[in-house]
Amino acid sequence: MRYRPLGGTGIQVSAYCLGTMMFGAIGNTDRAACARIVHTALDAGINLVDTADMYSAGEAEQILGEALGARRDDVVLATKAHFPMGEDRNRRGNSRRWLTRAVEESLRRLGTDWIDLYQVHRPDPATEIEETLGALTDLVRQGKIRAFGCSSFPAWQVADAHRIAEQRGHHRFRTEQPPYSILARGIERELLPAARHYGMGVLTWSPLAFGFLTGRRAAAGEQPGARAALTPARFDPTLPENAAKFTAAAQLADLAEELGRDLPHLAVAFAAAHPDVTSVILGPRTPEQLEHLLAGSDLLLDDDTLDRIDAIAPPGIDLFRADSAWQPPELTTPALRRLPPAERAVSP
Repeated sequence: MRYRPLGGTGIQVSAYCLGTMMFGAIGNTDRAACARIVHTALDAGINLVDTADMYSAGEAEQILGEALGARRDDVVLATKAHFPMGEDRNRRGNSRRWLTRAVEESLRRLGTDWIDLYQVHRPDPATEIEETLGALTDLVRQGKIRAFGCSSFPAWQVADAHRIAEQRGHHRFRTEQPPYSILARGIERELLPAARHYGMGVLTWSPLAFGFLTGRRAAAGEQPGARAALTPARFDPTLPENAAKFTAAAQLADLAEELGRDLPHLAVAFAAAHPDVTSVILGPRTPEQLEHLLAGSDLLLDDDTLDRIDAIAPPGIDLFRADSAWQPPELTTPALRRLPPAERAVSP
């Protein structure tokens, strides 16, 4: 296993990270199997484990805490908060009120006294970034978290957060956690250069492109499994964006076979090959899936292979906009793009 510095924190983390989104009701309810996943990862040299409070409504954190047990000190433990954790409208978002409570609940579920990396799971347009940074800085000073980061933030918000942190004397985002795969390369345009500029670690997720790069059957349009059931629109072949992804995935499967490897190995190796990527998050549902992905950890892509990948899926392009994970309200709320009716009238 290769290890890399986590931004400027002084922490060394493995080039692969174990993600636990599939632990619990949303994926694998067998706690013993989930524990085997954790220990297989640690035995392979993975020392970074990522979870979130919203994964199976807190169950994933509980399963992970139980599985780590006495090995907790050997792990760089990361979790996240932002998404709703109940009907109460204040049990969500990036406010001081919620983050100070959410971290206590995560600590309890994980069975630990501290969290190594605490991340805000998405931007929160309703909360000023100064409010969020101030709350997270206080949590560092209280010893409840060691460092904090963000996830799926656009580059301009990352830059703004660093500006505010410097002006107000707050600690700053040390990491960013964006989606990144051969089929979703949008972060190469601005986010990765911004992370490099600010010395941030980058933990990428969904290297298998939400299931498109899981293998030859997936490339041909068959999408069995939990992810397809959760988000069927992502695999609708009648959508032009998906048709382009299936075509690219089939070409990538051919390339992987030429290398004597399979498509998932090629996909994960691609994400790990970018010099600005610190660690690639693997999100297995079963021990066998993790073992299969780990079997490709020795694959290093040469320039010729990377050039051929660029020809199939050009740099900086998301073949499907939704794969960027977060869309600004200006794209999702039409009223934000339109003048009020009273202001549309032309004066005589």
